[in-house]
Amino acid sequence: MKRVKGYPQPLGIYQLGETSYNFAVSVPKGKTCELLLYHVGDEVVAHQFEMSQEDGIGEVRFLALEGFDAKSYEYNYKIDGKVCLDPYVREITGHSTFGTKWNFEEHKVRGKFQVRDYDWEGDKRPELSFSEVIAYALHVRGFTKHASSKVKNKGTFRGIIEKIPYLKELGINQIQCMPIYEFEECIEHYQNYWGYGKGFYFAPKATYAASKDVQIEFKDMVKACHKSGIEVILEMPFHQGILPQVVLECLKYYFLEYHVDGFLLNPYHSPWDSILQDPLLKAAKLFKRDEWYQNTMRRFLKGDEGMIPEIMKQMCRQSALEGCCNYITTFTGFTLQDLVSYDGKHNEANGEQNQDGPDYNYSWNCGAEGPSRKKSVVTLRKNQVRNAFLLLLTSQSTPCILAGDEFGNSQNGNNNCYCQDNEISWLNWNNKRKYSDLFSFVKELISFRKQQAVFHQEEHLLGMDRKGRGIPDISFHGENAWQIPNSVASRQLGVLYADVQGGSQNWFVAYNMHWEKHTFALPALKKGYQWYLVGGTKGILENPIPLEEQKNIEIEERTIAILQGRQEESGE
Repeated sequence: MKRVKGYPQPLGIYQLGETSYNFAVSVPKGKTCELLLYHVGDEVVAHQFEMSQEDGIGEVRFLALEGFDAKSYEYNYKIDGKVCLDPYVREITGHSTFGTKWNFEEHKVRGKFQVRDYDWEGDKRPELSFSEVIAYALHVRGFTKHASSKVKNKGTFRGIIEKIPYLKELGINQIQCMPIYEFEECIEHYQNYWGYGKGFYFAPKATYAASKDVQIEFKDMVKACHKSGIEVILEMPFHQGILPQVVLECLKYYFLEYHVDGFLLNPYHSPWDSILQDPLLKAAKLFKRDEWYQNTMRRFLKGDEGMIPEIMKQMCRQSALEGCCNYITTFTGFTLQDLVSYDGKHNEANGEQNQDGPDYNYSWNCGAEGPSRKKSVVTLRKNQVRNAFLLLLTSQSTPCILAGDEFGNSQNGNNNCYCQDNEISWLNWNNKRKYSDLFSFVKELISFRKQQAVFHQEEHLLGMDRKGRGIPDISFHGENAWQIPNSVASRQLGVLYADVQGGSQNWFVAYNMHWEKHTFALPALKKGYQWYLVGGTKGILENPIPLEEQKNIEIEERTIAILQGRQEESGE
């Protein structure tokens, strides 16, 4: 091989010709830089090329090599005497065990060259509308690592492929993956299980692959998900201070190279406005965290006073139009089972004297801290979990379920499992049998939401009669019809939806988060129509029940009821 004229852009490695490659890397002025080449399988440096500051432009050092057989080599840089990976590396080798320290000193961790083709077999993105999406947030390793997952390839992209039938059975059509890029798991005194912070963002994580070819395996996962109608969203939090152009390059790379459907971003670290305006990324789904919805629903669920005005906003808000999805639980701040089982966090296992993790979780233990066999506590927790799913899946906009919430997954009160690569954070699939009734409830509720367009409308609801139906698209009621409960002490709300098809079928959802029963007066229906109980906290009814008293309905404490106003059935 011989050194020839190189180019400062693009950063990273770039194939110029059949046997020629360009290398470009950012290096602060005053520091030395060398390109290190290794023969595949050999730990000693085979070739070393100086990349001097004088030959660079700005803070970019670059060179090109001709007559270069990329299949035979791996590479690193040596900057200011320290061996390091290319920040733009597309794939690494030399680190195969998750949770172990990366070895740079002995040149074990190195960058690989992309020299493989891939058959996408005509892969097409599902391109679901935001209103159709039922999202599911998961950690690639934690999702199937537990022995109870019963998959062959535990903790890997292939493990997710094996669980696609489960996701389809539940009704999921989008997965949101925590960081899948390369990051160092061992940082100073703790283990970085989640992958937040600095990383090698362009390289899928080798330890998330069951095979030695992470690129192929990750693409296989995306392709398999798409064949099943499931979108793949990558969480890309990046780190504070990252250059905006790096973010844009990275997102476009995954969108084109790996066919992912979109990204979940930290808008404080990413150039959100620039991303939204990028012509290519206009085809991607873009999300950001929305704690406003989460905190509002958690507080309403546990019965805080003064929540009705915020609940009204969240029920009709099409947050996906703002780049947000709705979630009540996420990786930080309790699983759903723990949200109704603990008043405070229990993060002692993290080794930080329980000082880490959020202090304000808006949780309630339902009368006992932690596991309990007391029947009243167990029953109340069961109802509260169901109420949470009802709040989530009867709200407008895109809902996102935390993996395992549908079968009572618990982290023993730990609300910040960033360092727990063990059974605390891995999903225990045995709970699917233990909480089989909850799984069935969530499955039926997802199916119900999909069938009823009124609960996942495309537009932001305005509380106006925009289509001449005689009633607003959405209206709010208290114990008296057409009167919004304006007392600070109110913990109950009725929501009336007009038929989105322009017909005369209306829907009424009664939310009673109070610890007392309440009677809701029902809005009057047109002649020949009556109210039917369709479902609620106890489940979705196979055969809706006509109400004996059509003018009102009594709702038990901490209970939700869904009613449909439709034409009277013959013979009744």
